[in-house]
Amino acid sequence: MNDILARRARRATMSIALSAALVAGIAPPVTAIAAETSSPTGAVAPQTEDAAAAKEKAYAAMQEALKNLEAAKDAASREKIAEIDTKIAIFQENYDTNLAQAAIYKESLPTMQANVDAAQAECDKAHNRTRALEAELNKIDYTTPAETIRQLQEAITEAIMQENSCEDKLEHCRMRLESHKSLIYFFESEVEFNKTHLDGETAKRNALLDDLKRAQIAYDDACKAYEEAKAAADKAASPEITKPAETTKPSSSAQPAETAQPTGSPATGKDAPSSSTKQANTTTGKLANTGDTAPSAIALAAIAAAGFGIATAGVRRIKNSK
Repeated sequence: MNDILARRARRATMSIALSAALVAGIAPPVTAIAAETSSPTGAVAPQTEDAAAAKEKAYAAMQEALKNLEAAKDAASREKIAEIDTKIAIFQENYDTNLAQAAIYKESLPTMQANVDAAQAECDKAHNRTRALEAELNKIDYTTPAETIRQLQEAITEAIMQENSCEDKLEHCRMRLESHKSLIYFFESEVEFNKTHLDGETAKRNALLDDLKRAQIAYDDACKAYEEAKAAADKAASPEITKPAETTKPSSSAQPAETAQPTGSPATGKDAPSSSTKQANTTTGKLANTGDTAPSAIALAAIAAAGFGIATAGVRRIKNSK
């Protein structure tokens, strides 16, 4: 019978200790651990997935940038740049040569045009003299001496020969002038041809080098972005666990050794439960004042010890009453 009463006393005492813990806002150990571990997981999981997705995206972008960089390096290899430089040198030399020749021919063009103009003037003069002699011959009549007629005919013949000579000279000057102009046109065409290809090859070379420079910058930026995304993903995958704030340790006020000490007298046994209950309430109040919703094992042990002291005192009281 006494054993039954002792067990009932222990159960009642544990109920009182648990009720005190709940009133103080202290969660049971299992609930506290579950809240401490599961609560941040739900919030961190989406962040971890987003960080991992961002890392994968940054890695794909870095690989694409690397592919573009390799293509740019292949397009702007030393061999291809050297080949373009050779073409540029050839077109530059031809451009300079033809430009110089065109300038030389253009320089002598006024002189040649002046020769044509002079030849044309001589030709016109010879032609006019011939026409004048012919007109004088046409004016003679039967009274004109034969010697005069013969001399006039010889003069006309000489004038015609002079006129033909002037016309040949004029034609020669004209041909030289036209040939000169053709050469100028040829050199100018070559200048334009070489200038077009020179500009094209130069632009091609510059474009290849610019593409290589831009691809290198893009790859460097992609690498930097990947490193940042990787660091963020690693940080999200292993977040730092924030420890609860340390509170005043209740060990000094909740030591089992300092609970009500049972004695051999019935009077002391009657007072022991009251003393132990007050100490448990004091410990609970101190924990409640700290605002700590996840009590430490020391606090729970203190409450359990207080309850155990009550139970022990009850058992002793029953035995003494017996």
